[in-house]
Amino acid sequence: MSDSLLIIDDDADILRVIGTYFEQRKWDVFGELTGAAGLATFHQAMPEVVIVDLHLPDVDGLEVLEQLHARDTAVIVLTGVGDVRDAVQAMQLGAENFLVKPVDLNLLLVAAERAAEKVRLRRVNRTLIGQSAASNGLDSLGHSPLMREIARQTALLARSDRTAVLLQGESGSGKRWVARLIHDFSNRAGEPFIEVACGATDPGWLEAELFGRDEIPEQGEAGQRRQGLLEIADGGTLFLDEITDLPTELQAKLLAVLETRAFRRAGGVREIPVDLRVIAATTWQAQAAVDAGRLRQDLCYHLNVLPLTVPPLRERSRDDILALIRGFSREMTASMPGAPAQLTDEALDRMLQHQWPGNVRELRNVLERALLLARGQARVGVEHLPPEFRAYRGHFDRRHQALTMEELERMHIERTLKHHDGNRTRAAQELAISRATLIAKIKRYGIDQK
Repeated sequence: MSDSLLIIDDDADILRVIGTYFEQRKWDVFGELTGAAGLATFHQAMPEVVIVDLHLPDVDGLEVLEQLHARDTAVIVLTGVGDVRDAVQAMQLGAENFLVKPVDLNLLLVAAERAAEKVRLRRVNRTLIGQSAASNGLDSLGHSPLMREIARQTALLARSDRTAVLLQGESGSGKRWVARLIHDFSNRAGEPFIEVACGATDPGWLEAELFGRDEIPEQGEAGQRRQGLLEIADGGTLFLDEITDLPTELQAKLLAVLETRAFRRAGGVREIPVDLRVIAATTWQAQAAVDAGRLRQDLCYHLNVLPLTVPPLRERSRDDILALIRGFSREMTASMPGAPAQLTDEALDRMLQHQWPGNVRELRNVLERALLLARGQARVGVEHLPPEFRAYRGHFDRRHQALTMEELERMHIERTLKHHDGNRTRAAQELAISRATLIAKIKRYGIDQK
Protein backbone atom coordinates (compact mmCIF):
# COMPACT_ATOMS: atom_id res chain seq x y z
CA MET A 1 0.00 0.00 0.00
CA SER A 2 1.38 3.41 -0.97
CA ASP A 3 1.88 6.21 1.52
CA SER A 4 -0.23 9.30 0.86
CA LEU A 5 0.62 12.99 1.00
CA LEU A 6 -1.46 16.18 1.00
CA ILE A 7 0.27 19.45 0.05
CA ILE A 8 -1.44 22.73 1.03
CA ASP A 9 0.34 25.72 -0.55
CA ASP A 10 -0.87 28.72 -2.54
CA ASP A 11 2.07 28.41 -4.94
CA ALA A 12 1.02 26.20 -7.84
CA ASP A 13 4.64 25.62 -8.83
CA ILE A 14 5.43 24.19 -5.40
CA LEU A 15 2.42 21.88 -5.65
CA ARG A 16 3.60 20.68 -9.05
CA VAL A 17 7.29 20.21 -8.16
CA ILE A 18 6.77 18.49 -4.80
CA GLY A 19 3.81 16.49 -6.10
CA THR A 20 5.70 15.17 -9.12
CA TYR A 21 8.73 14.26 -7.00
CA PHE A 22 6.65 12.19 -4.56
CA GLU A 23 4.50 10.60 -7.27
CA GLN A 24 7.66 9.36 -8.97
CA ARG A 25 8.45 7.59 -5.69
CA LYS A 26 5.06 5.85 -5.64
CA TRP A 27 3.29 8.13 -3.17
CA ASP A 28 -0.39 9.05 -3.57
CA VAL A 29 -0.39 12.85 -3.75
CA PHE A 30 -3.15 15.43 -3.25
CA GLY A 31 -2.67 19.19 -3.63
CA GLU A 32 -4.76 22.19 -2.61
CA LEU A 33 -4.15 25.97 -2.93
CA THR A 34 -6.17 27.06 0.16
CA GLY A 35 -6.51 25.97 3.77
CA ALA A 36 -10.25 25.32 3.52
CA ALA A 37 -9.86 23.13 0.43
CA GLY A 38 -6.95 21.35 2.08
CA LEU A 39 -8.97 20.48 5.18
CA ALA A 40 -11.84 19.19 3.04
CA THR A 41 -9.48 16.98 1.04
CA PHE A 42 -7.86 15.73 4.23
CA HIS A 43 -11.18 14.48 5.63
CA GLN A 44 -11.82 12.59 2.39
CA ALA A 45 -8.35 11.13 1.78
CA MET A 46 -6.94 10.84 5.35
CA PRO A 47 -3.29 10.96 4.18
CA GLU A 48 -0.45 9.93 6.46
CA VAL A 49 1.48 13.17 5.88
CA VAL A 50 0.39 16.79 5.26
CA ILE A 51 2.78 19.52 4.10
CA VAL A 52 1.42 22.96 5.02
CA ASP A 53 2.69 26.41 4.09
CA LEU A 54 2.47 28.85 7.00
CA HIS A 55 1.07 31.62 4.78
CA LEU A 56 -2.17 30.69 3.04
CA PRO A 57 -4.60 33.09 1.32
CA ASP A 58 -7.69 32.24 3.38
CA VAL A 59 -6.57 31.00 6.82
CA ASP A 60 -3.34 31.00 8.76
CA GLY A 61 -1.25 27.84 8.38
CA LEU A 62 -1.09 27.49 12.15
CA GLU A 63 -4.90 27.28 12.28
CA VAL A 64 -4.79 24.44 9.77
CA LEU A 65 -2.12 22.75 11.87
CA GLU A 66 -4.25 23.02 15.01
CA GLN A 67 -7.20 21.34 13.29
CA LEU A 68 -4.99 18.52 11.97
CA HIS A 69 -3.12 17.94 15.23
CA ALA A 70 -5.86 15.81 16.80
CA ARG A 71 -6.07 13.61 13.70
CA ASP A 72 -3.99 10.56 12.82
CA THR A 73 -1.62 12.43 10.54
CA ALA A 74 1.81 14.05 10.61
CA VAL A 75 2.22 17.70 9.60
CA ILE A 76 5.38 19.11 8.06
CA VAL A 77 5.45 22.92 7.97
CA LEU A 78 7.11 24.92 5.19
CA THR A 79 8.38 28.34 6.23
CA GLY A 80 10.19 31.31 4.78
CA VAL A 81 13.64 32.34 5.94
CA GLY A 82 12.31 34.92 8.38
CA ASP A 83 9.64 32.69 9.97
CA VAL A 84 11.73 30.82 12.55
CA ARG A 85 9.60 32.10 15.46
CA ASP A 86 6.45 30.87 13.71
CA ALA A 87 8.18 27.56 13.04
CA VAL A 88 8.94 27.12 16.76
CA GLN A 89 5.27 27.82 17.51
CA ALA A 90 4.29 25.26 14.90
CA MET A 91 6.42 22.61 16.63
CA GLN A 92 4.76 23.47 19.95
CA LEU A 93 1.37 22.97 18.28
CA GLY A 94 2.33 19.47 17.19
CA ALA A 95 4.07 19.80 13.82
CA GLU A 96 6.27 16.83 13.05
CA ASN A 97 8.94 18.95 11.39
CA PHE A 98 9.54 22.25 9.67
CA LEU A 99 11.68 23.04 6.64
CA VAL A 100 12.74 26.35 5.16
CA LYS A 101 11.97 27.29 1.55
CA PRO A 102 13.38 26.62 -0.98
CA VAL A 103 13.13 23.10 0.34
CA ASP A 104 15.59 20.30 -0.46
CA LEU A 105 13.36 17.57 -1.92
CA ASN A 106 15.62 14.76 -0.75
CA LEU A 107 15.47 16.03 2.83
CA LEU A 108 11.71 16.51 2.53
CA LEU A 109 11.34 12.89 1.41
CA VAL A 110 13.38 11.62 4.38
CA ALA A 111 11.23 13.67 6.79
CA ALA A 112 8.00 12.49 5.14
CA GLU A 113 9.00 8.81 5.21
CA ARG A 114 9.91 9.02 8.89
CA ALA A 115 6.65 10.82 9.68
CA ALA A 116 4.57 8.32 7.68
CA GLU A 117 6.07 5.41 9.62
CA LYS A 118 5.08 7.00 12.94
CA VAL A 119 1.54 7.60 11.68
CA ARG A 120 1.18 3.99 10.54
CA LEU A 121 2.30 2.87 13.99
CA ARG A 122 -0.27 5.08 15.73
CA ARG A 123 -3.09 4.06 13.40
CA VAL A 124 -2.42 0.35 13.79
CA ASN A 125 -2.16 0.68 17.56
CA ARG A 126 -5.40 2.64 17.77
CA THR A 127 -7.29 -0.10 15.91
CA LEU A 128 -5.29 -3.04 17.25
CA ILE A 129 -8.27 -5.00 18.51
CA GLY A 130 -11.10 -3.11 16.89
CA GLN A 131 -11.16 -4.91 13.56
CA SER A 132 -13.74 -7.58 12.81
CA ALA A 133 -12.87 -11.25 12.76
CA ALA A 134 -13.37 -11.21 8.98
CA SER A 135 -10.13 -9.25 8.64
CA ASN A 136 -8.17 -12.17 10.12
CA GLY A 137 -7.22 -15.15 8.00
CA LEU A 138 -4.29 -15.02 5.62
CA ASP A 139 -3.82 -11.30 6.33
CA SER A 140 -2.60 -12.34 9.77
CA LEU A 141 0.58 -13.62 8.13
CA GLY A 142 1.66 -10.07 7.28
CA HIS A 143 1.75 -7.56 4.45
CA SER A 144 5.34 -7.47 3.21
CA PRO A 145 6.08 -8.95 -0.25
CA LEU A 146 7.76 -11.91 1.47
CA MET A 147 4.74 -12.74 3.64
CA ARG A 148 2.23 -12.05 0.85
CA GLU A 149 4.02 -14.76 -1.13
CA ILE A 150 3.77 -17.11 1.86
CA ALA A 151 0.03 -16.31 2.03
CA ARG A 152 -0.36 -17.02 -1.70
CA GLN A 153 1.34 -20.42 -1.35
CA THR A 154 -0.73 -21.17 1.75
CA ALA A 155 -3.92 -20.48 -0.21
CA LEU A 156 -2.76 -22.75 -3.07
CA LEU A 157 -2.06 -25.60 -0.64
CA ALA A 158 -5.39 -25.08 1.12
CA ARG A 159 -7.26 -25.54 -2.16
CA SER A 160 -5.41 -28.78 -2.91
CA ASP A 161 -6.54 -30.63 0.18
CA ARG A 162 -4.96 -34.02 -0.62
CA THR A 163 -1.44 -32.69 -1.28
CA ALA A 164 1.07 -33.45 1.49
CA VAL A 165 2.99 -30.43 2.75
CA LEU A 166 6.48 -29.93 4.16
CA LEU A 167 6.95 -26.73 6.18
CA GLN A 168 10.53 -25.64 6.86
CA GLY A 169 11.75 -22.93 9.22
CA GLU A 170 13.49 -22.11 12.48
CA SER A 171 12.10 -23.21 15.81
CA GLY A 172 9.24 -20.95 16.86
CA SER A 173 8.86 -19.30 13.44
CA GLY A 174 5.15 -20.17 13.20
CA LYS A 175 5.06 -23.42 11.19
CA ARG A 176 2.18 -24.78 13.27
CA TRP A 177 0.24 -21.56 12.67
CA VAL A 178 0.72 -21.88 8.90
CA ALA A 179 -0.32 -25.54 9.08
CA ARG A 180 -3.50 -24.52 10.89
CA LEU A 181 -4.25 -21.86 8.26
CA ILE A 182 -3.83 -24.44 5.48
CA HIS A 183 -6.31 -26.66 7.32
CA ASP A 184 -8.79 -23.89 8.17
CA PHE A 185 -8.96 -22.61 4.58
CA SER A 186 -9.35 -26.05 3.05
CA ASN A 187 -12.41 -28.25 2.53
CA ARG A 188 -11.27 -30.16 5.62
CA ALA A 189 -11.82 -27.19 7.93
CA GLY A 190 -14.73 -28.80 9.77
CA GLU A 191 -12.80 -32.00 10.45
CA PRO A 192 -10.09 -32.75 13.06
CA PHE A 193 -6.67 -31.06 13.12
CA ILE A 194 -4.44 -33.50 15.02
CA GLU A 195 -0.91 -32.54 16.09
CA VAL A 196 1.81 -35.08 16.81
CA ALA A 197 5.24 -34.33 18.31
CA CYS A 198 7.58 -36.75 16.53
CA GLY A 199 10.35 -36.46 19.11
CA ALA A 200 8.88 -39.05 21.46
CA THR A 201 11.64 -41.09 23.12
CA ASP A 202 9.81 -44.43 22.84
CA PRO A 203 9.29 -45.48 19.19
CA GLY A 204 6.87 -48.24 20.23
CA TRP A 205 4.67 -45.78 22.07
CA LEU A 206 4.75 -43.37 19.12
CA GLU A 207 3.80 -46.15 16.69
CA ALA A 208 0.83 -47.08 18.85
CA GLU A 209 -0.19 -43.40 19.07
CA LEU A 210 -0.14 -43.02 15.29
CA PHE A 211 -1.42 -46.40 14.07
CA GLY A 212 -3.36 -47.73 17.04
CA ARG A 213 -3.12 -51.30 18.26
CA ASP A 214 -5.01 -54.57 17.98
CA GLU A 215 -4.30 -56.58 21.13
CA ILE A 216 -4.08 -60.33 20.54
CA PRO A 217 -6.68 -61.89 22.86
CA GLU A 218 -5.79 -64.55 25.39
CA GLN A 219 -7.79 -67.77 25.22
CA GLY A 220 -11.32 -67.06 26.35
CA GLU A 221 -10.85 -63.26 26.33
CA ALA A 222 -12.01 -60.60 23.89
CA GLY A 223 -9.34 -58.72 21.96
CA GLN A 224 -8.86 -55.00 22.57
CA ARG A 225 -8.60 -52.38 19.86
CA ARG A 226 -7.10 -48.96 20.29
CA GLN A 227 -7.64 -46.26 17.69
CA GLY A 228 -4.59 -44.36 16.56
CA LEU A 229 -4.33 -40.72 15.56
CA LEU A 230 -4.48 -41.64 11.86
CA GLU A 231 -8.03 -42.87 12.40
CA ILE A 232 -8.97 -39.96 14.62
CA ALA A 233 -7.72 -37.53 11.97
CA ASP A 234 -9.71 -39.25 9.19
CA GLY A 235 -11.25 -36.56 6.98
CA GLY A 236 -9.03 -33.89 8.47
CA THR A 237 -5.35 -33.02 8.84
CA LEU A 238 -2.49 -34.76 10.64
CA PHE A 239 0.30 -32.31 11.57
CA LEU A 240 3.65 -34.01 12.27
CA ASP A 241 5.91 -31.59 14.14
CA GLU A 242 9.64 -32.15 13.48
CA ILE A 243 9.28 -35.00 11.02
CA THR A 244 13.07 -35.57 11.08
CA ASP A 245 12.72 -36.92 14.65
CA LEU A 246 10.37 -39.68 13.44
CA PRO A 247 12.21 -43.04 13.54
CA THR A 248 13.17 -44.38 10.10
CA GLU A 249 10.90 -47.43 10.37
CA LEU A 250 7.91 -45.19 11.12
CA GLN A 251 8.85 -42.91 8.22
CA ALA A 252 8.56 -45.96 5.95
CA LYS A 253 5.11 -46.78 7.36
CA LEU A 254 4.00 -43.17 6.96
CA LEU A 255 5.10 -43.22 3.31
CA ALA A 256 2.98 -46.32 2.76
CA VAL A 257 -0.05 -44.51 4.21
CA LEU A 258 0.51 -41.55 1.88
CA GLU A 259 0.78 -43.86 -1.15
CA THR A 260 -2.05 -46.30 -0.40
CA ARG A 261 -4.38 -44.20 1.76
CA ALA A 262 -4.65 -47.17 4.11
CA PHE A 263 -2.79 -48.69 7.09
CA ARG A 264 -2.83 -51.48 9.61
CA ARG A 265 -2.92 -51.13 13.36
CA ALA A 266 0.04 -52.51 15.26
CA GLY A 267 -0.69 -56.22 15.74
CA GLY A 268 -3.58 -56.07 13.25
CA VAL A 269 -4.11 -57.66 9.86
CA ARG A 270 -6.98 -55.61 8.42
CA GLU A 271 -6.31 -52.71 6.03
CA ILE A 272 -8.07 -49.59 7.29
CA PRO A 273 -8.79 -46.92 4.64
CA VAL A 274 -8.11 -43.33 5.68
CA ASP A 275 -8.68 -39.96 4.00
CA LEU A 276 -6.46 -37.31 5.49
CA ARG A 277 -3.88 -34.69 4.60
CA VAL A 278 -0.43 -34.87 6.16
CA ILE A 279 1.44 -31.65 6.95
CA ALA A 280 4.96 -32.15 8.25
CA ALA A 281 7.27 -29.54 9.75
CA THR A 282 11.02 -29.42 10.32
CA THR A 283 13.75 -27.01 11.33
CA TRP A 284 16.00 -28.68 8.73
CA GLN A 285 16.29 -27.86 5.06
CA ALA A 286 14.82 -30.85 3.23
CA GLN A 287 17.91 -31.94 1.28
CA ALA A 288 20.18 -31.38 4.26
CA ALA A 289 17.92 -33.65 6.33
CA VAL A 290 18.10 -36.33 3.62
CA ASP A 291 21.90 -36.05 3.40
CA ALA A 292 22.19 -36.33 7.19
CA GLY A 293 20.01 -39.44 7.26
CA ARG A 294 17.26 -37.67 9.20
CA LEU A 295 14.62 -37.94 6.45
CA ARG A 296 14.04 -40.73 3.95
CA GLN A 297 14.61 -39.62 0.37
CA ASP A 298 11.37 -41.22 -0.88
CA LEU A 299 9.33 -39.65 1.93
CA CYS A 300 10.94 -36.28 1.19
CA TYR A 301 9.86 -36.57 -2.45
CA HIS A 302 6.28 -37.24 -1.37
CA LEU A 303 6.13 -34.41 1.18
CA ASN A 304 8.09 -31.77 -0.71
CA VAL A 305 5.64 -31.12 -3.56
CA LEU A 306 5.41 -27.37 -2.95
CA PRO A 307 8.10 -26.54 -0.37
CA LEU A 308 7.10 -23.75 1.97
CA THR A 309 9.70 -22.03 4.16
CA VAL A 310 8.40 -19.93 7.05
CA PRO A 311 10.86 -17.05 7.63
CA PRO A 312 12.08 -16.01 11.10
CA LEU A 313 10.85 -12.71 12.54
CA ARG A 314 14.18 -10.97 11.88
CA GLU A 315 13.49 -11.33 8.13
CA ARG A 316 9.96 -9.90 8.36
CA SER A 317 8.91 -6.26 8.19
CA ARG A 318 7.56 -4.12 11.04
CA ASP A 319 4.10 -4.37 9.43
CA ASP A 320 4.36 -8.18 9.51
CA ILE A 321 5.12 -8.10 13.24
CA LEU A 322 2.25 -5.66 13.76
CA ALA A 323 -0.06 -8.14 12.06
CA LEU A 324 1.11 -10.86 14.46
CA ILE A 325 0.58 -8.62 17.48
CA ARG A 326 -2.90 -7.70 16.22
CA GLY A 327 -3.88 -11.34 15.70
CA PHE A 328 -2.52 -12.56 19.03
CA SER A 329 -4.04 -9.62 20.92
CA ARG A 330 -7.48 -10.27 19.48
CA GLU A 331 -7.24 -13.97 20.28
CA MET A 332 -5.99 -13.52 23.84
CA THR A 333 -8.23 -10.67 24.98
CA ALA A 334 -11.28 -12.67 23.89
CA SER A 335 -10.50 -15.19 26.65
CA MET A 336 -8.84 -12.85 29.15
CA PRO A 337 -11.44 -10.60 30.86
CA GLY A 338 -10.10 -7.20 31.84
CA ALA A 339 -7.10 -7.32 29.51
CA PRO A 340 -6.56 -4.00 27.66
CA ALA A 341 -7.29 -3.74 23.95
CA GLN A 342 -4.31 -1.51 23.16
CA LEU A 343 -0.62 -0.96 23.82
CA THR A 344 0.93 2.42 24.43
CA ASP A 345 2.93 3.71 21.47
CA GLU A 346 6.11 3.29 23.51
CA ALA A 347 5.36 -0.35 24.40
CA LEU A 348 4.44 -1.17 20.82
CA ASP A 349 7.58 0.51 19.50
CA ARG A 350 9.80 -1.47 21.88
CA MET A 351 8.19 -4.70 20.76
CA LEU A 352 8.86 -3.75 17.15
CA GLN A 353 12.50 -2.92 17.96
CA HIS A 354 13.11 -6.30 19.62
CA GLN A 355 15.11 -8.90 17.65
CA TRP A 356 12.88 -11.84 18.73
CA PRO A 357 15.44 -14.67 18.88
CA GLY A 358 12.58 -16.96 19.97
CA ASN A 359 10.53 -15.93 16.93
CA VAL A 360 6.71 -16.11 17.01
CA ARG A 361 6.69 -18.28 20.12
CA GLU A 362 8.61 -15.64 22.08
CA LEU A 363 6.41 -12.81 20.78
CA ARG A 364 3.25 -14.63 21.82
CA ASN A 365 4.61 -15.36 25.30
CA VAL A 366 5.75 -11.76 25.86
CA LEU A 367 2.38 -10.40 24.76
CA GLU A 368 0.41 -12.86 26.88
CA ARG A 369 2.48 -11.96 29.94
CA ALA A 370 1.96 -8.24 29.30
CA LEU A 371 -1.81 -8.63 28.90
CA LEU A 372 -2.02 -10.58 32.17
CA LEU A 373 -0.04 -7.95 34.08
CA ALA A 374 -2.05 -5.08 32.54
CA ARG A 375 -5.48 -6.47 33.42
CA GLY A 376 -7.84 -3.71 34.53
CA GLN A 377 -5.77 -0.95 32.89
CA ALA A 378 -6.52 1.03 29.74
CA ARG A 379 -3.39 0.01 27.82
CA VAL A 380 -0.36 -2.23 28.01
CA GLY A 381 2.64 -0.11 28.98
CA VAL A 382 6.40 -0.63 28.97
CA GLU A 383 6.20 -1.52 32.67
CA HIS A 384 4.28 -4.67 31.71
CA LEU A 385 7.02 -5.92 29.36
CA PRO A 386 10.00 -8.08 30.43
CA PRO A 387 13.12 -6.37 31.86
CA GLU A 388 15.06 -6.45 28.58
CA PHE A 389 12.31 -4.35 26.97
CA ARG A 390 12.18 -1.87 29.83
CA ALA A 391 15.96 -1.35 29.70
CA TYR A 392 15.77 -0.23 26.07
CA ARG A 393 15.59 3.54 25.53
CA GLY A 394 14.26 4.42 22.11
CA HIS A 395 12.79 7.51 20.50
CA PHE A 396 9.63 7.21 22.63
CA ASP A 397 11.46 7.92 25.91
CA ARG A 398 9.30 10.48 27.73
CA ARG A 399 11.20 11.21 30.95
CA HIS A 400 10.90 14.94 31.49
CA GLN A 401 13.92 17.20 31.65
CA ALA A 402 13.59 20.97 31.63
CA LEU A 403 15.37 22.19 28.49
CA THR A 404 15.09 25.20 26.24
CA MET A 405 14.52 24.67 22.52
CA GLU A 406 18.15 25.58 21.83
CA GLU A 407 19.47 23.16 24.46
CA LEU A 408 17.28 20.42 23.08
CA GLU A 409 18.45 21.08 19.51
CA ARG A 410 22.11 21.15 20.53
CA MET A 411 21.77 17.84 22.42
CA HIS A 412 20.00 16.19 19.48
CA ILE A 413 22.62 17.37 16.98
CA GLU A 414 25.44 16.07 19.21
CA ARG A 415 23.80 12.65 19.56
CA THR A 416 23.14 12.42 15.82
CA LEU A 417 26.74 13.35 14.93
CA LYS A 418 28.04 10.79 17.43
CA HIS A 419 25.78 8.09 15.96
CA HIS A 420 27.22 8.78 12.48
CA ASP A 421 30.82 8.98 13.74
CA GLY A 422 31.01 12.68 12.96
CA ASN A 423 29.89 12.31 9.32
CA ARG A 424 28.12 15.62 8.69
CA THR A 425 26.45 14.57 5.44
CA ARG A 426 24.71 11.55 6.95
CA ALA A 427 23.83 13.48 10.11
CA ALA A 428 22.27 16.27 8.04
CA GLN A 429 20.18 13.72 6.12
CA GLU A 430 18.84 12.22 9.32
CA LEU A 431 18.11 15.67 10.77
CA ALA A 432 16.35 16.65 7.50
CA ILE A 433 18.45 19.81 7.12
CA SER A 434 21.08 20.80 4.61
CA ARG A 435 24.76 20.16 5.31
CA ALA A 436 25.43 23.92 5.28
CA THR A 437 22.73 24.47 7.91
CA LEU A 438 24.23 21.71 10.07
CA ILE A 439 27.71 23.27 9.87
CA ALA A 440 26.25 26.65 10.86
CA LYS A 441 24.54 25.07 13.90
CA ILE A 442 27.74 23.26 14.90
CA LYS A 443 29.54 26.61 14.94
CA ARG A 444 26.66 28.38 16.68
CA TYR A 445 26.46 25.87 19.54
CA GLY A 446 30.21 25.30 19.75
CA ILE A 447 29.81 21.54 19.30
CA ASP A 448 33.13 19.73 19.71
CA GLN A 449 33.47 16.79 17.30
CA LYS A 450 36.85 15.59 18.54
